[in-house]
Amino acid sequence: MQVLYPVTETTNFDYDYYFGKHLNIVGETVGAHIQSTLITKGIAGERPDVPAGYYVIATLVFEDQSAMDLALSKADAAFADIPNFTNTKPVVLIGEVVS
Repeated sequence: MQVLYPVTETTNFDYDYYFGKHLNIVGETVGAHIQSTLITKGIAGERPDVPAGYYVIATLVFEDQSAMDLALSKADAAFADIPNFTNTKPVVLIGEVVS
């Protein structure tokens, strides 16, 4: 699963809160079900002189579908915390790791 936080002209993102508090909430609520995570902070677009299109892309890998389903059933507090660090609407992508 990936959670992408898009940048727009009218949005903001509090990185200190995200890295200092939100990720702890995610860990406390669903961390036991996550196999691995990768958090990417956007710094540029397709070239170094192009602004990033996303503040952050959080990639959460689960062992299988049931582990993800269990995590999602416990993720309400993590999703409810999003307005505390951003006013952008996150995009969630649920996919299958194929490579």
